[in-house]
Amino acid sequence: MDKRCLDCGDALRGRTDKKFCSDQCRNNYNNKLNRDSNNFVRNVHGLLRKNRRILSDLYADGKLKVHKDALFALGYNFSFFTHVIETSNGAKYHYCFEYGYCETGNDFLELRQNSQYVEYQ
Repeated sequence: MDKRCLDCGDALRGRTDKKFCSDQCRNNYNNKLNRDSNNFVRNVHGLLRKNRRILSDLYADGKLKVHKDALFALGYNFSFFTHVIETSNGAKYHYCFEYGYCETGNDFLELRQNSQYVEYQ
């Protein structure tokens, strides 16, 4: 019985338990298997990076209070954030890594940078 490479289908030579004819075929095969889950993680991570960049740019420009529509216009996706911190007075800050916002009313958002993360830069 002739064993074949799981990726390209070439005949295998050498060890009897060999599954691939080369490292390239092994990598191709495993990349195909993991493509869907890796794409999902890559897409979510891209959205989080974009959200962080938007908040970072606004914060760097000295904007501490912005309208929610301004974030929408810049492409911010409110469904993706890394964590939520609730302050002692009940305000909830939605963070995207070290930058976050809190709704203050009338669709305005207060921007904040978490000082805990600034120390590591």
